[in-house]
Amino acid sequence: MSLLLGILERLESLKQQATNGEVAQRYFEVNGERKCSVKYAEKNATFELEVYQPGEKPQTFPFDNIDMVAIEIYDLIS
Repeated sequence: MSLLLGILERLESLKQQATNGEVAQRYFEVNGERKCSVKYAEKNATFELEVYQPGEKPQTFPFDNIDMVAIEIYDLIS
């Protein structure tokens, strides 16, 4: 299975977990180092990508397209 396909599957699973207005969250790591987290809000059907950089404040980016957030995560962890 390719890395991108695995990311897409995790994001689809995240969407299924977000029910009843709750926000679901997943973390993506490389060699035990957390690179980013993704939250999915069912209420407005958006993903929020939070990128972690050592020594910096996390940056947050909103996405309404699962493919676009998957590509961003792929770029961060590959």
